[in-house]
Amino acid sequence: MLKLKILSVGKTKEKWLEDAFDEYVKRLRPIIQVECQWAKDSAQLLEWAQKEAHLICLDPAGKLLTSEQFAAFLESSWQKSGSRLTLVIGGAEGLPTELKQQGQLISLSPLTFTHQITRLVLIEQIYRATEINKGSQYHK
Repeated sequence: MLKLKILSVGKTKEKWLEDAFDEYVKRLRPIIQVECQWAKDSAQLLEWAQKEAHLICLDPAGKLLTSEQFAAFLESSWQKSGSRLTLVIGGAEGLPTELKQQGQLISLSPLTFTHQITRLVLIEQIYRATEINKGSQYHK
């Protein structure tokens, strides 16, 4: 089974965002074990992230990918990392500089989102990527 850890600053304050996020985690459960850790600040995020082997960091300066490219990127990353990935979302100030230098940088959009919205967009795109890789009709 694939394992995915999402590290992010802050808690989800809106229940509807939490419910939507949980729906995608439930859909992924048969193929991906998702673990989430919500850090209280950037220092804690950095501490947690530095313990992880294969980091993918979300940053506006990162590489922009289409959904199809993201699906291929995830599949390749899981193969290279031994089926364990950690994705990192920064807080209002973005990612700590150390993380930008340590992990691969990708961008979900050049737009600025709250960390709560970023989490939801990210988990939906992960679900979409699994569906693309399966060849299902979800992506159409």
